[in-house]
Amino acid sequence: MSENVWIIGTSMTKFGRFPDQDLLDLAATATLDALADSGQSMTDIGLLALGNVYEANSHNGQRLQKQIGQTGIPVYNVVNACATGATAVRVAMMGIKAGECDIALAVGVEKMGKMGMLGGAAKKAGERKVYTPKGRYGAVVKTEGLLGTGLMPGVFAQAGMEYALANGVGAEQFAKVAVKNHLHSTLNPLAQYQKEFTLEQVLGAEVISYPNTLPMCCPTGDGAAAVVLVSEAKLATLDPDVRKRAVKISASVMTSDPWTEAGQVQPDVNTLTRMAADQAYEAAGIGPGDLDLVELHDCFATAELIHYDNLRLCEPGGAGDFIDSGAPMRDGKIPVNVSGGLLSKGHPIGATGIANLYEVATHLRGEAGARQIHGAKVGLTHVIGLASACAVHILEAPVTR
Repeated sequence: MSENVWIIGTSMTKFGRFPDQDLLDLAATATLDALADSGQSMTDIGLLALGNVYEANSHNGQRLQKQIGQTGIPVYNVVNACATGATAVRVAMMGIKAGECDIALAVGVEKMGKMGMLGGAAKKAGERKVYTPKGRYGAVVKTEGLLGTGLMPGVFAQAGMEYALANGVGAEQFAKVAVKNHLHSTLNPLAQYQKEFTLEQVLGAEVISYPNTLPMCCPTGDGAAAVVLVSEAKLATLDPDVRKRAVKISASVMTSDPWTEAGQVQPDVNTLTRMAADQAYEAAGIGPGDLDLVELHDCFATAELIHYDNLRLCEPGGAGDFIDSGAPMRDGKIPVNVSGGLLSKGHPIGATGIANLYEVATHLRGEAGARQIHGAKVGLTHVIGLASACAVHILEAPVTR
């Protein structure tokens, strides 16, 4: 069993809307770039895990191989809501740790275009109203909007408002998250949007689900990301130029929802995140104060603010003060979403978890260009997909080998 798994190659496409490229075009671009970055080829890969949500019934891992090389290796097609990409990484890691292979490839990809509002409450076109018990729970009518919500803007607006009421957070503090991330995006050429907003512009924009206005909500779009993973034993045999850029995965944790009373009505995005963070810090042997940067799941501005608390980046109840202090700015105490986050970088669902790893690994290698966090040694990535699944990874900078 391999004790440690290392990233030796990673890549992501620009996120955006690409009507002239299909799912496999995007996946192949990210994969070939990650392989080139790692100094490996498909003949060196012992396992492929591909994450995708909206075309998950299409055997995309096998279809990708037809574009980049069919070598007969095990292929796992993965879907796990917004945590899909991170789950593919964990599948690849577990293959290495189990001894199934010593080099594995994880890919995340999505084609979403202008898909519109996402969530579990989407209505079927032309659905007839029938007031008789049906479904697993014998519901007579839909409970959407009556007993909580399954629509993403509503879920995260509600989670934010619960935190706000308990801890004295105001709309302006949530809006500051969006101001920060849009500002950060101006330094990221791979971000879907690279536009700065003032606080007044964010607060004055169209309200989607209070307190989140339009610039406080992530866009849908297209994109792909990939990562090449290797066992520690195999890493020792690779070229010195590969070894000196290898990034250690110090912790990889995934959680799902434990039972909570409130979670029976409204999805609980907090508890499983806290569980994952605590387990990851313990596994890596570090604390939040050791982090040099964080890429967390800011699908909405309210989500980022509450996850400051859930990831223990601030004192309990102190997320409002944390954003007011400037701590999560690029030049702050713990920079958060230097990429621009989902709010600006974009959120092609299957790609997001791996794109977060790409961003942190790039900083730890000292290769992030204008947005580089200088001297970054330790970083954390976080992603959460409702249903729910939460993944937290902690990465450590390369060491001289």
